[in-house]
Amino acid sequence: MKSAPTAPHSDASTEFEALLARITACDATVAIIGMGYVGFPLALATHAKGYHVLAYDIDASKIEKLNAGKSYLKGISDEAIGNMVKEGRFVASHTPADLVKADAIILCVPTPLTKNREPDMSFVVATTQTIAEHLRPGQLIALESTTYPGTTTDVMQPMLEAGGLKAGHDFYIAYSPEREDPGNGLFSTHSIPKVIGADDAKSRSLAMALYSNIVTQAVPVSSSATAEAVKLTENIFRSVNIALVNELKMVFEKMDIDVWEVIRAAATKPFGFMPFYPGPGVGGHCIPIDPFYLTWKSREYGMPTRFIELAGQINERMPGYVIDRLREGLDLHQRKGLNGSRILLLGLAYKKDVDDVRESPSMIMFEKLQDYGAIVEYHDPIIATIPHTREHGRLTGLHSVPLTEKQLATYDAVLIATDHSSIDYGFIAQHSQLVVDTRNATHNVADKSRVIKA
Repeated sequence: MKSAPTAPHSDASTEFEALLARITACDATVAIIGMGYVGFPLALATHAKGYHVLAYDIDASKIEKLNAGKSYLKGISDEAIGNMVKEGRFVASHTPADLVKADAIILCVPTPLTKNREPDMSFVVATTQTIAEHLRPGQLIALESTTYPGTTTDVMQPMLEAGGLKAGHDFYIAYSPEREDPGNGLFSTHSIPKVIGADDAKSRSLAMALYSNIVTQAVPVSSSATAEAVKLTENIFRSVNIALVNELKMVFEKMDIDVWEVIRAAATKPFGFMPFYPGPGVGGHCIPIDPFYLTWKSREYGMPTRFIELAGQINERMPGYVIDRLREGLDLHQRKGLNGSRILLLGLAYKKDVDDVRESPSMIMFEKLQDYGAIVEYHDPIIATIPHTREHGRLTGLHSVPLTEKQLATYDAVLIATDHSSIDYGFIAQHSQLVVDTRNATHNVADKSRVIKA
């Protein structure tokens, strides 16, 4: 791994020019902290542009796999990691002292919510403290984790300056929100434009130089807080529109109108309409969480966010609505209740064709159905075993059951929670006693006599 010159006593202007030159020439070392769904693809994209990459994570098992050329995420092959290791410009580490070698350090760490639906900044704070202990003059620090406006300036910067170095003079700090969309084959890390925000011109120019080399387009904004607000706005937009169609789904169902048909027809309008689709709730690391970062921060200014909070409430009630529809279906078709019924939950991931269960409504419905006395099993072609999660520990270690005609016959109902592309929904409808479809996965099925929408 290439070591950058430390030059602790050199002129700050000279250091800045030297750092800018290394970044522009793709001759810098970039440390990426957090080798998850954001940091892992970013490491690949950064390495592909010629940079030396230091992949950092506190999970020693991830580091061992990376250095051995092994992948642990769906969509990233062992070959891709192995090639990086062989080329000699990539190394993975969980040793904090190695961060001093980096010219730029990018944080891709989780920003979840607490049990009280408030921002959990513990990962950002702990990581920033680690960086601060090894910070040297002439480094660029960039945060990518989704957070509330002011985090970079009010939380990170004071911690980094506590050792005597000053932002914008001795070191540089910026915010560039991640825009990963796992499972989306149309866009990659490289092809998605990046928003770049910083509070001083030098920090902004360095971050622009770095990201301009990694992605197709870097979009500068006036401050880190503005960039933080951009990310929240993007995901609040999605949350609000998903809540709208979820509410329409419930209303139209009472009118015996198929919301999916309505949306499909409305989407033919070439202006003034953008299709969003209902489901059993929202999941992943963004939509269920990010809006609450702004609602929390807005209280500081005495500004209620009733519209955003209402959207969150609608989306949060959807797993319960789906279970109510399942209960109605069992009563109508099977003449039985949930207690004692055998239910197959089809799909655990929060969206199709990914292996991510973070904030997945499937996990919520799994536990709710168990609480009602149902006997629940699941099938997911991508998630063979349920991983440990903080919220759903009792489901840890359960295994996906086979999807066979004989197996389907044992269930009173199949609940389609995730519409994975590899599943034959015609087969499901043909061999199941009852199908509750939350994703319109059975829209092409000829015989829908045992299918209800939810």
